[in-house]
Amino acid sequence: MPTKIEKDAVTGTETTGHEWDGIKELNTPLPKWWLWVLYATIAWSLVYYVFYPAIPYVTGATNGLLGWSSREQIREQLAEAEAARADYLDGLREVELAAIPDDARLFEFARRGGQAVFNENCAQCHGVGGAGNPGGFPVLADDVWLWGGTLDAISTTVQHGIRWNDDPDTRISEMPAFGEMLAREEVGQVADYVLSLSGGGEGTEADLEAGASLFLDNCAACHGEQGEGVQDLGAPRLNDAVWLYGGTRAEVIDQVARPKHGVMPAWSGRLDENTIKMLSIYVHSLGGGE
Repeated sequence: MPTKIEKDAVTGTETTGHEWDGIKELNTPLPKWWLWVLYATIAWSLVYYVFYPAIPYVTGATNGLLGWSSREQIREQLAEAEAARADYLDGLREVELAAIPDDARLFEFARRGGQAVFNENCAQCHGVGGAGNPGGFPVLADDVWLWGGTLDAISTTVQHGIRWNDDPDTRISEMPAFGEMLAREEVGQVADYVLSLSGGGEGTEADLEAGASLFLDNCAACHGEQGEGVQDLGAPRLNDAVWLYGGTRAEVIDQVARPKHGVMPAWSGRLDENTIKMLSIYVHSLGGGE
């Protein structure tokens, strides 16, 4: 049955013949400007297909008359960037790490490059700007260092990591599980004494005296008699208010009894020498350099 065509009495536009609850659908044509834009995009797509890579097939795509490639463009841009940086990179390659801060221009290049590398590879654990994260990820923006904060010390840590089994020169420090060697009461006394070194804790005089004796017998060899730490061993200072795994009595007891040992990747197999220099410069510049 043919659709009845009629014109709307108000607009004079033909209807489509469809009606719902007395509402009739108008067959309003598309605006001419819209149609011309559509035709132009169709024409442009045809031109694009001819001149640029566009039509895929099983093993590739058409190259286009211009032979343009986005991948090739990126290669050219990277090559231009490398050429622009060549002077700086050559300078980094020729200068010893310790001498970089003496050259303001080279230092700023290294610091900014190191920041980019840090944000890409290190910030996930150490936080943006070296702010650190709970659970054993050290703050790098202070003056407290486990393995030393000199440029050389930082570079060595970056290169070889911490307890990284694939690197024979990795930094290694192991704290014994004193919960297997000391009684529970003795572990608590050691914790009370350790907390007292930084002005905290609420241990009794008797517990502190016993804890001091236990500390000297079991802990001082690594942490120092006054809890000053030994960077050559990666043993942290205990006489400040900086805690890697928490500074409450319960957390200190847990670390004494069942110590946690963090792991950091060795970056020497992933980053080149210049990049490690830049990363070391940036970490050293965060505010805790020695």
